[in-house]
Amino acid sequence: MTTPRNLIGYGRKRPNILWPNGARVAISMTVNFEEGAELSIEAGDAETERFGEAPSVQTPGVRDLPQEQTFDYGMRVGFWRFLDTLDQYKTPVTIQMCGRAVERAPELARIAVEAGHEPLAHGWRWLPHSRYSDRETERRDIIRTRDAIQKAAGVAPQGFFSRGGQSPWTRDLLAELGFLHDSNALDDELPYWARCSEGRRILVLPYCFDTNDMRYWYPNGFIRPDDFAAYTLAGVDTLIQEAEFGKSSMLTIGLHLRISGRPARFSAVRQILDGLSTRSGKIWTATRGQIAAHFSTHLSDFSLVS
Repeated sequence: MTTPRNLIGYGRKRPNILWPNGARVAISMTVNFEEGAELSIEAGDAETERFGEAPSVQTPGVRDLPQEQTFDYGMRVGFWRFLDTLDQYKTPVTIQMCGRAVERAPELARIAVEAGHEPLAHGWRWLPHSRYSDRETERRDIIRTRDAIQKAAGVAPQGFFSRGGQSPWTRDLLAELGFLHDSNALDDELPYWARCSEGRRILVLPYCFDTNDMRYWYPNGFIRPDDFAAYTLAGVDTLIQEAEFGKSSMLTIGLHLRISGRPARFSAVRQILDGLSTRSGKIWTATRGQIAAHFSTHLSDFSLVS
């Protein structure tokens, strides 16, 4: 099954929505909880995850301890730096949890949710769902992820976001399994309803790759934390300016325990949190679940755009 591209979306007829505090700009901060779910020889995989702090120097099939330890740092150190700081700023965020990572560190998943953060299913492994070649295997792994999070944290995730692309069946499976929203979209600045099979639909919350700390690891990406913070807040300010002319929007700020959890980079997280706090009357900083709930309540009948 091939889903046709939609190059029009809302066009000029964008939803006129005010978020709960009266602002037109919603900010979603997400923190990825995926360490331990990446490819590794230790986990029985044939290869090691290649995307990391430094290129792997191991020959194929040889366990890569430096790469594993780069990921481990996120859980061992970055997790606590994020948790303590978000508590200081009284800012609940969406924690995007891989099922395998939760299975290996269930107490951390529980602590994050008890601290007021929203769990979101991020796939069983930190792998693109486009790799699934059959529907039932993918369905099994989505259920495994949901169940692992619920068992560890006591709360079932209502949203989903996988690394990379989805399979042809992912959204249908999410709607079938009762998920309320899906974040695998880079094509808009407002949520929208997507059609699924058997008359179902699912709310899609767009995500962002540009206001994302993975760009520290990209060629020609961010180097200094000030660059990441300035770039991100510039995006927020553009949306605030457009809001003065009646345009509603949302922006996602994507963070990772092993990337921004490092001391030098973490200064950008604090700069962003400070910047959001000074703009509090003009933006609504919320979890993805809160954004989805408000949008679906007030625009449940808005025309489908995908």
